[in-house]
Amino acid sequence: MKADITLWIIQLFERWSGEKAVEINPLPESGSYRRYYRILSENKCVLGAFNTDLKENDAFFYLANHLRKTGNLVPEVYAVDIEKGIYLIEDLGNITLLDYIQQMHNNSAEIITVYKKVIDAMPGLQVNTTKGLDFSRCYPRPEFEYQSMHWDLNYFKYCFLKPLKISFDEQELEDDFIAFIQFLLEAKREYFMFRDFQSRNIMIHNNQIYFIDFQGGRKGPLQYDLASLLFEAKTNLPVTIKHELLNYYIDIFERSGHSFNSDEFLKYYYGFVYIRLMQAMGAYGFRGYIERKPLFLQSVPLAASTLEWLLNNTALPVDLPALRKVFEKIILSKEIREFIPVHEALTITINSFSYMSGIPSDNTGHGGGFVFDCRALTNPGRIDEFKELTGNDEAVIRFLDTKEDMKEFLGHTISLVEQSIRVYMQRGFNSLMVNFGCTGGRHRSVYAANKLSEYINNHFPVRVIVNHRELEK
Repeated sequence: MKADITLWIIQLFERWSGEKAVEINPLPESGSYRRYYRILSENKCVLGAFNTDLKENDAFFYLANHLRKTGNLVPEVYAVDIEKGIYLIEDLGNITLLDYIQQMHNNSAEIITVYKKVIDAMPGLQVNTTKGLDFSRCYPRPEFEYQSMHWDLNYFKYCFLKPLKISFDEQELEDDFIAFIQFLLEAKREYFMFRDFQSRNIMIHNNQIYFIDFQGGRKGPLQYDLASLLFEAKTNLPVTIKHELLNYYIDIFERSGHSFNSDEFLKYYYGFVYIRLMQAMGAYGFRGYIERKPLFLQSVPLAASTLEWLLNNTALPVDLPALRKVFEKIILSKEIREFIPVHEALTITINSFSYMSGIPSDNTGHGGGFVFDCRALTNPGRIDEFKELTGNDEAVIRFLDTKEDMKEFLGHTISLVEQSIRVYMQRGFNSLMVNFGCTGGRHRSVYAANKLSEYINNHFPVRVIVNHRELEK
């Protein structure tokens, strides 16, 4: 079947482009069942997608066209084969908001700046988009109403509470769910709700903010998307930054000319933070505990910590005694507590460097780790158009993506490092260093370090730190 998918995508690409595809590379899996591929020809580079949910595809095509028409930066859909569930979309590169944050190494000023750029786009995305939008085309529901909310709460109950063996009284919890939903339904729900407004669905491309994976969008409240953005477990934003960005959002909307009442917004805001967090925990439980994908479990302790902060610093919007008991049990859960040291035990530091400045030293006291020599690989630095760029730039990334020597090199590298990661995790080691060196430390080594980081982040619940030594100078 996999061979059929790639063949279908290549055929669609060649019909659309009029060019022969020279390469097709699968992208790392994400939280959905959709599969993505990068297709390259002599003059074009696009993404191909495969999704068996044809109704979801139809919603995506409609929303992509409408969002672009209303001035939002989203990928263009180039070609579609409806029956096969495949389509081609604009390639926005590799840098997500999450990638950018991780590269900033806790630089609060830079993180705040990029988040404010995202928030600057939200009035257009949430309000302007509603003009002429046929919400009946949204999927699986046209609106974030009672049914949608109840699905999310049951997702939390059956995919998170049950696998973790968090006990609860079924009827009492159901009563609280109903009371909670009735409270949330009081908020205005006349806006476009992106639904999965998280860092992996926000791209940084040509110094602009783009939005992807909006196929679950529907009519809903303003608060939900901001809650998704600021309380995402993976980004784990500090409380001070969350507060600053919340105030910035309110200020932007008050100055936008749209009808906006800050008091009313805040009345329901933390209620939507709670329901979004519960939906996310349901997803972590389903992917991690039920589908046995450990990558998703790394967010569980962070979500529990966020839940603890919410309980200690914000009041539940209505009296929800059964739900509060469940939250308290989550915070005290032995399984979650035991997972924290597993997640935090191993830190993998990946460095790019120039051999002219020497191999990076290990300041952990463990004597270093892998050193991989990239100097035998194709060098973009020798090509005029790439000389002033680095391995972080899309033009260089796309160039090296096509090089067989780089692919072979990374294949061997990943196999060696992956073997060590598994043993280190089993034995409780807390540090591993991986170094990539090249002549100038700007192109090949940077690219290789980023690729290894991407692979590890998608396959292991460990902490990854990337340092590009020569670039940081």
